[in-house]
Amino acid sequence: MCTSCVQKEYPDRGNTCLENGSYLINYVGCAKCHQRDFVLISNKATEEEDGEEIVTYDHVCKNCDHIIARHEYTFSVVDDYQEYTMLCLLCGKAEDSISVLPDDPRQTAPLF
Repeated sequence: MCTSCVQKEYPDRGNTCLENGSYLINYVGCAKCHQRDFVLISNKATEEEDGEEIVTYDHVCKNCDHIIARHEYTFSVVDDYQEYTMLCLLCGKAEDSISVLPDDPRQTAPLF
């Protein structure tokens, strides 16, 4: 993808995983047409493989169709947790894990 279109390659986004959209704060402008305009999403595909949902799409310049970055988002359920990951040159890298139980066992303090 295009490293000249972004401020920082694969910025650390903590636990913010985007299933759709663009992280425009990291976008400096299109290296091909030199415009800083909207970023479109194209070639969006969703597939399911071994219980894991994988969403992929391209971030594309609105003016010249230059491909800025390829976005990949995954979702799965492992044991009692929903697992999310994101990897994208523009949007960054992130992971999150959320308990499917009402009270997350990792967050409870021991009684004794």
